[in-house]
Amino acid sequence: MLSNSKPLVISFSGIDGAGKSTQIDRLHARLSQAGASVTRLTFWDDVAFLSRFRAAVSQRFLGGEQGIGVPGKPVARNDKNDRRWYLTLARSPLYLFDVLSLRRVVARAHAAKPDVIVFDRYIYDQLAHVPDCWIGRSYVRWLLWLAPRPDIAYLLDVCPEAALERKPEYPLNFLHRYRNSYFELRSMAPELVVISSLDVDSVERTIWEEFQGRFLAQRQILRGRAVSRAQRSIA
Repeated sequence: MLSNSKPLVISFSGIDGAGKSTQIDRLHARLSQAGASVTRLTFWDDVAFLSRFRAAVSQRFLGGEQGIGVPGKPVARNDKNDRRWYLTLARSPLYLFDVLSLRRVVARAHAAKPDVIVFDRYIYDQLAHVPDCWIGRSYVRWLLWLAPRPDIAYLLDVCPEAALERKPEYPLNFLHRYRNSYFELRSMAPELVVISSLDVDSVERTIWEEFQGRFLAQRQILRGRAVSRAQRSIA
């Protein structure tokens, strides 16, 4: 838990179009208003092992369009949604390297001593792609044991149809399977806090209330740090 020497780690997970970026922006704003220093990290850009190489290989062999889909301008991506067995077999070992990279990134972020570290996606979003069989579950449990657990891990749950409308990139049947995979993962990662699909403002309030409810004592520390920084700047 958060102390004077250990930042609070928060992660956001969910299918594409769940609204993670919006809610991260809003939580960041609330924390900043409370006087907390915040470090933001994106799993694919800041953590994933050889992310550019993996993206290039995927584009080379699987094709699909690049870019970010927006309403009225869909993008037909073809990468993680292709779950043919040999592709899953090739990807799965990379998740171990993702976990090892995550350990290093979290350690470096801790060393900078912000009040809060916020991750846009986490190892959960990778592990949701591992097949739900006994070998896959054993592998996932091992990786979860190796991975640093967040202090709070939000799972934004949204209807796949609504997610596709917000961010038209992947086939609807894949989004349904991907969503189900997160709930299967929860049996091994009970720390995932499901935030049900509501309007944007209601989701923001639910996230903030969950944060306040869990970290009431830590908020006192955040205020104390803010006062301390203000006093140092005046001095």
